[in-house]
Amino acid sequence: MKKQLLFSVTAKDLEVQAFCAGGPGGQHQNKTASGIRIIHRESGAVGESREHKSQHANKKAAFSRLVEHPKFKLWHSTKVMEILSGKTVDELVVEQMRPENLKVEGENLKGQWEEL
Repeated sequence: MKKQLLFSVTAKDLEVQAFCAGGPGGQHQNKTASGIRIIHRESGAVGESREHKSQHANKKAAFSRLVEHPKFKLWHSTKVMEILSGKTVDELVVEQMRPENLKVEGENLKGQWEEL
């Protein structure tokens, strides 16, 4: 199956924050803003890295953590489903909850399940 680009996440969808990493490591960490925090505004997912000396390496690690965040994964799958179906999650739920799509069962006096 050929892959198809449905949408892309760009820099305008993210908030990138640089900060001093702090902690052990001496003056170098306290002087340079090498720690990176990336926030995906729409999903609220956050990726953060401060273990590398390089801001570039920390940015790469923070973005990898952002993509693996459960909030981002949920947002991504919801977005893909909406694009492929052409309907929002709420519209799909309403469609599936129509009376003709529901089956109501109950337990009878013999302890068996039957449709009501």
